[in-house]
Amino acid sequence: MTPIRVLVVGPAWVGDMVMAQSLFMTLVARGAKVDVVAPEWSLPLLARMPEVCRAVALPVNHGSLGLAERWRIGRALRAEHYDQAIVLPRSFKAALIPFFAGIPHRTGYRGEMRYVLINDMRVLNKSLLPRVIDRYVASGLPADTPLPPENIPLPRLSIDTENRDRVVQQLGLDIQRPTVAFMPGAEYGPAKRWPLAHYAALARELVASGRQVWIIGSTKEQADGDVIAAAAPGVLNLCGQTRLEDAVDLLSLASAAVSNDSGLMHVAAATGIPLVALYGSSSPAYTPPLSAQARVLYRALSCSPCFKRVCPLGDTPCLTDIGPEQVMAALHTLWEQESHA
Repeated sequence: MTPIRVLVVGPAWVGDMVMAQSLFMTLVARGAKVDVVAPEWSLPLLARMPEVCRAVALPVNHGSLGLAERWRIGRALRAEHYDQAIVLPRSFKAALIPFFAGIPHRTGYRGEMRYVLINDMRVLNKSLLPRVIDRYVASGLPADTPLPPENIPLPRLSIDTENRDRVVQQLGLDIQRPTVAFMPGAEYGPAKRWPLAHYAALARELVASGRQVWIIGSTKEQADGDVIAAAAPGVLNLCGQTRLEDAVDLLSLASAAVSNDSGLMHVAAATGIPLVALYGSSSPAYTPPLSAQARVLYRALSCSPCFKRVCPLGDTPCLTDIGPEQVMAALHTLWEQESHA
C-alpha cells in the first residue's frame, strides 16, 4: 500500500517545534510520509527528527504575511501531490501554502477567518486537549477519534556525535567532569525567568560539589550568562557560541539541565537527560517538559498562571520564591533515580 503523503505547516517557536515531533511520530506510525514547511531557523532542528522526510524552508519573517513567497512555495509543492496538509498555527496566513499547493484534505483548528483555506476544520476542546502536545497529535488523527489521544510518543531528538565532538574540541570543553547545563533565557519575557542570583547560587554549590556548569543560549542571553559566571567562578558561559543544533548535541553530554520554561527546556527534555524545569507566569499543565526524566518546580500561586510577559506585581514571586536549595534537591532526586534505574 502506498503511504499517504502529509505536509505539516510547523509552528514558529523552538519549543513548539520540538513538541510537534510527537505529531510527526504519530503520522509515521499510521503509515504516512511527512514533510514539514517551517521557518528557516528550524531546519537544523527538523534534521534531528528522523520522522521528517523533507523540511521546506519558509523564508518569511515571523508575523509577516509574505503572500508572494507563500504563493511561490505553494505552487512549487503542487508537484508533490500531497494527500493531506495539517496546519498547526491557527493563523490565516499559515493555511495559505497548502491551499496554493492544491492539497485536497487540509486540516486545522478553527482560528482566524480561514474557512475556505481549511476544509477539515476542527473545533478545539481545551478541556479534552489541555496540552499543546495533545492538540498537535489530535490534529493528525481522524476527526472521529476519541479524545484525548492515547499513548502519545514523546519527542526524542537524534544526536550527531561527529558534530558534538567537533564542538567540544572547538570550544575546548572538559567532558570528563559531570556537567550541569543552565538555560537562563526565555524569549517570551522576564516573567518566565528564574532570578540570575538564584542561578549563580546554585552554580556555586554545584561547582563546590565537583561538577561544572555550562550556560547555554543565544547571543540574547550572553549578558545574563556573564552575570551568572561573574558571580560563580568556574562557570563557563557558552551563550552565543553555539548554533541550535550544537546545543542539542552539547545537552546530550550533560548529567542534568536546569531551565526556565523555554524552547531549550523542550530541547533538553527531548535529549532524555535529567531536567529541572522552572515555571513562573506559564503553566506546566499547558507546555510541560515531555520527559520521564524531568521534574517541574511550580509555585501555583493564586495569580498563577498569568501568562504575562512582565510580572504585574513587579517582583515575580512565582519564581523568586523557588530557592536554589529546592532545585538542588530536585537534581539529587533525579540523579538518585537514574542511578537506581
